[in-house]
Amino acid sequence: MTCDHDEVLDSFERAAAAAAAGPVTYVMTLYVAGASGRSAQAITNAQALCDTHLAGRHELAIVDLLDDRGAVRDSRVLAAPTLVVHQPPPTRQFVGDLSEPRRVLDALGIPPATSPQPDG
Repeated sequence: MTCDHDEVLDSFERAAAAAAAGPVTYVMTLYVAGASGRSAQAITNAQALCDTHLAGRHELAIVDLLDDRGAVRDSRVLAAPTLVVHQPPPTRQFVGDLSEPRRVLDALGIPPATSPQPDG
């Protein structure tokens, strides 16, 4: 196995530049199907997940696949509800009502929020 030092250096410099640019913004789309209870639960859970773990660092669009038939074709989503993280790469998807936040965060590669530690 060979190591290309220029590639390693380039990768390191890109990572350092990204870190210097500030916090990562997550761009996501939640695809739902109509006004079902499952869709409503997914919307509530997605908003809570964003508010808790990505406060001020997210853009969340909600698309109803029944109202926007073109979105079905364009998104390549096969089931609803589905949460798609478009940014940062790679694109990731989670199918379900998002009721298990830790599982959703792990699957989408989103670090959980850290709670402040009490002094003592």
